[in-house]
Amino acid sequence: MPRSVNSVASRARRKKIMKQAKGYFGRRKNVWTVSKNAVEKAQQYSYVGRKHKKRNFRALWIQRINAGARLHGMSYSQFMGKMTKSGIELNRKVLADLAMNNPDAFKAVCDKVK
Repeated sequence: MPRSVNSVASRARRKKIMKQAKGYFGRRKNVWTVSKNAVEKAQQYSYVGRKHKKRNFRALWIQRINAGARLHGMSYSQFMGKMTKSGIELNRKVLADLAMNNPDAFKAVCDKVK
């Protein structure tokens, strides 16, 4: 009896990877072994990138809050310490948005914590 190979499923798996490799340069877009490696590496980068994105945004928010707080005579650490003591529960994302786009509201928060 001849060996049975599920070529339909094999073709579908390869086709899925090749579709993900669309737009890559050179052999990475049309040679199976090369594109499989390229797509696997790209998926690793995208997984790690989703974690880095969270770090980068938090760092950006902290820089913006620090800049806003220094305009009102406080450092970031002093400002956040006074925020927790005064019981104001605004997260860094909201505070950074206030510091950038609504300086009057950020000034009101600074006056409240002082």
